[in-house]
Amino acid sequence: MQRNDAAQALLPAARLGTCLADIVPSWLFAAHQAVCLAGHESDVPLTGVIAARRFEAHPSVRDDGAVAWWLVDDTDHQLARDALHLERERTAFLAKASSALLSSLNLGRCMDVTAQLAAENLADAALVIAPARGHRLPVVTCLRGGTPTTSLEAFDPDDVPGLGEALRGFPPVPSRWLDPSTAPQWMIPEGFGPIGAIVVTPLPGHGVPAGALVLLRKVDSAAFTDEEEVFARLFATRSGAAMSAARLYAEQTAITEVLMRELLPPTLHRISGVDFAGGYRPSADHERIGGDFYDVHPATAEGEPSLVSLGDVCGKGLEAAVLTGKIRNTLHALLPMADDHQRMLTLLNTALLNSHHTRFVTLVLASAARKGNEVHVRLTSAGHPNPLIVRANGTVEDADTGGTLVGALPNVPARTATVTLAPGDSCVLYTDGITEAKGGPLGDTQFGEERLKRALAGCAGMPSEAIVEHLQMLASQWIGNRAHDDMALVAISAPRTRHLSAVNGHTRGRYTA
Repeated sequence: MQRNDAAQALLPAARLGTCLADIVPSWLFAAHQAVCLAGHESDVPLTGVIAARRFEAHPSVRDDGAVAWWLVDDTDHQLARDALHLERERTAFLAKASSALLSSLNLGRCMDVTAQLAAENLADAALVIAPARGHRLPVVTCLRGGTPTTSLEAFDPDDVPGLGEALRGFPPVPSRWLDPSTAPQWMIPEGFGPIGAIVVTPLPGHGVPAGALVLLRKVDSAAFTDEEEVFARLFATRSGAAMSAARLYAEQTAITEVLMRELLPPTLHRISGVDFAGGYRPSADHERIGGDFYDVHPATAEGEPSLVSLGDVCGKGLEAAVLTGKIRNTLHALLPMADDHQRMLTLLNTALLNSHHTRFVTLVLASAARKGNEVHVRLTSAGHPNPLIVRANGTVEDADTGGTLVGALPNVPARTATVTLAPGDSCVLYTDGITEAKGGPLGDTQFGEERLKRALAGCAGMPSEAIVEHLQMLASQWIGNRAHDDMALVAISAPRTRHLSAVNGHTRGRYTA
């Protein structure tokens, strides 16, 4: 055996006459035997560890059959390759985490995903703690290989070092390593066993803290390194942003739902012996509100008329719905003068002209009161399609009313008509979204007023709710899946009655609905 000075420094036990197996690692000796047996060099590079350094071993078979080994120190290159591989893995994980977190705007789902990803990739178990709801804090716990579980815990976050600051989020705080022996019982997942290391990492949000991430490792697991703590903070940044977005979305959704309930047309029913029914369809199926509206304001005293309003704001969508809400609120404020339609229209017109809105509205007001077995209705149209009267015998009449649209001109003169509905008669208020709806066999024909009248003639004697449902069905069939304007309609009906005799057969009978 021969060796040079470098080999002597690397393998100090190498001596002439010493067996190779006694001075080189087993991997190199096995490779030497394989080369000697084959009688030629291998094309596959051989690597192994000698004295805590990594080497590439390259054999060279000499003419006399001896094998010379050239060892190249590859430690630094291997460390660089390992670091690059680890960085690629972490980058891929962060990309996967971002995709999973941003796939949902549900806060609970984001917390579950955060806990599960952290438990599988960063620790043996993970807890995600959100800011308090009342006196309790939402906590999602996940063990590696398990499924997330949610609980509400009552504890003081300031009792856990770093947790209170992380949940408050200001001033910005770094991660905190905790003494495992000081961990509260609620922080230790059931069946986890002794804790070896705990790190509390803030979950930063959009201007407000999203919560805190607690990472736990078992006693037999390696402790957290500084590099792992930095990586955990990168993951926490993405998780916090997703949770913050989900929380903001939930808050905005709740606000929208509250506002939406105020803007949606009400559900109508029988009031003081008069049947009311309404139907509404926005211009876009994915929207719930638009520029058409209706309301029924019950009378404050028995026998007094209820006020019905149905209108169509210029435009559609959210902007039109905002003005719709203002008009409805204004009409509600004007209820004390509901017996004077002209005055209500004048005051509403003044309010719209003095506002920043540049839109106008067509409107019809109806005051309906039950008198015996009849319903007396006063109708006033302000630039709106005339209401239609459907008699029990199938006759359809136009109400003799008309006027100027509201919100465009200084004056809004209008003419009021009075109609009497006998039992089985109905009065139908509608917006032009129904008559101007294009569809039919050719796809570009308007539904039209005459077709509407023929449809109403077939509704003779129907209750108000059935009339509305029938017209909505016909309009829907007519337009198919084509674009259309907002549609709204209200039916006012005098219920059919029957005469009941008194029990003793002598006193006068009465009409009941």
